[in-house]
Amino acid sequence: MRRALLLLPLLLLVSRHAEADDRRDHERARAALAAGEIRPLADLLAEVEGRYVGRVIEAELDREDGRWVYEIKLLPPSGRVFAIELDAATGALLRSRGPVQQRR
Repeated sequence: MRRALLLLPLLLLVSRHAEADDRRDHERARAALAAGEIRPLADLLAEVEGRYVGRVIEAELDREDGRWVYEIKLLPPSGRVFAIELDAATGALLRSRGPVQQRR
């Protein structure tokens, strides 16, 4: 019990740091969209769900090698999650991992 009480301040600090990072990420994404550096996530998600079998379960925006990249995870009926990475400016497929199935 005493150990748990000692760890509580550390957990609160980590939690606050994570919230601050989330806020900064949101602000960076909003600025990139306003500057025309990325396409709106909603537009790309509609294209992804029209192109691939599965339901989007997670989407992240990251900066990789000087460009914005959306990593999108999908859950197909088979239950085996797959991920695709899209160029956030163009929507072009950069990479895929897992059992990617395109719609016909």
